[in-house]
Amino acid sequence: MSAPLILGLESSCDDSAAALLRGREVLASVVKGQADLHAGFGGVVPEIAARAHAERLDLCVEEALAEAGVTLRNVDAIAVTSGPGLIGGVLSGVMLAKGLATGLGVPLVGVNHLAGHALTPRLTDDLAYPYLMLLVSGGHCQFLIVRGADDFTRLGGTIDDAPGEAFDKTARLLGLPQPGGPSVETTAREGDDKRFRFPRPLLDRPGCDLSFSGLKTALLRQRDQLIAEQGGLRRQDVADLCAGFQAAVRDVLALKARRAIAAYLEEAPAEPALAVAGGVAANQTLRDALQTVCSETGLRFTAPPLSLCTDNAAMIAYAGGALLASGVTHDMTLSARPRWPLDKQAAPLVGSGKKGAKA
Repeated sequence: MSAPLILGLESSCDDSAAALLRGREVLASVVKGQADLHAGFGGVVPEIAARAHAERLDLCVEEALAEAGVTLRNVDAIAVTSGPGLIGGVLSGVMLAKGLATGLGVPLVGVNHLAGHALTPRLTDDLAYPYLMLLVSGGHCQFLIVRGADDFTRLGGTIDDAPGEAFDKTARLLGLPQPGGPSVETTAREGDDKRFRFPRPLLDRPGCDLSFSGLKTALLRQRDQLIAEQGGLRRQDVADLCAGFQAAVRDVLALKARRAIAAYLEEAPAEPALAVAGGVAANQTLRDALQTVCSETGLRFTAPPLSLCTDNAAMIAYAGGALLASGVTHDMTLSARPRWPLDKQAAPLVGSGKKGAKA
C-alpha cells in the first residue's frame, strides 16, 4: 500500500503554510509570508499575524491542492502545528484542521512545531536515529538528541534570546530591514569581523547552554559609542558591526556544538550525524562553521534546503505522518499551546509560568 497523503498546516508565527506529502515526497508546499504587514513595526505583531492566518490559510490549502493535482477527498490525514507559537496564529491553524478533519472524516494529528524542524533531516536525508540536532530559529535554540518522532533529549539551549531574535534586534539597532537574519548576513559580507571583538557568552562555563542577550547589549553599546564619537554611523561601521556580531554567534554555536557532539558520541550511534534546522540554519557562515566541526569530529553534517529551514508545512506534514504511523491521533479536544517543550523530562531553561514550561 502507498503511504497516506498528509495535508500539513503551519501558522505558528508569521508564515501561513500548507503542504501535501506522501511518505518523503513533497507533492506541494505553499508559504505565504507576512513581511509586508509587519514591516512598519520592526517585528511581528501577534494580532496582525493571527488575522492574516485566518484570511490566508484556506487559500494556502487551495493552492497546495492545485499544485499537487489532488482534491480534499484524496487526503488521508490532517497534520497541524498545535504549538508552540503565537497563540492566535496557532489557534487559526488548529481550528481549520479540526474543521477539515471532521468534514473529511480523516485522522487529525497535532504536531509540535519544534519537532517539525527537528525531524526535517529525516524528510530530506532519511537520517538514521539517533542523530544530534541543532535547532536554531527566531524563538528557539537547542541541542537535541533525536531518537524518534516523539523522543528528544535536550543537551542544552538558550537561557534568554534565541539567535534569530538576536539577529532581528541587531537589525533594528542598525536600521536594517526585517527579517533581521538575512539583512545582517548580507551586510556582514562587506564587513571586517575582527574590527569589533564582541563577547562569546557562556564559553567559560561547562555544558551546552547558550546566551545571546549580552551579545546584543554589547553591540548596542558599541553602536552608541560610535555615534557619540562620530555623530552617526557610516556604512562601513554597520557592515563591521554585523560581521563582528555574526562571528560571535558563529563561534559560540560552533564551540557548543563540539561539547554537544562529545555528549552525543557517548551513546556510540551507529551513523553519527549532526543536523541543523530552523530559520537561522539558512545562515551560510554558521553552516560552514558546523561543517568544519563535523569534519574534524568525524560526523556527517546535514542541513535542509533553504526553503525547509524557515517555517513551512511540509515538515509538519512529515512529522504528523511519523506520529500517525506510530498510532498517535487527536480528537476535537486538541488545543493550541503557546509553550510545548520537546524534552518533557528536562528542567525548564527559563522557568515556568501558568502556561507551563517556556522552553
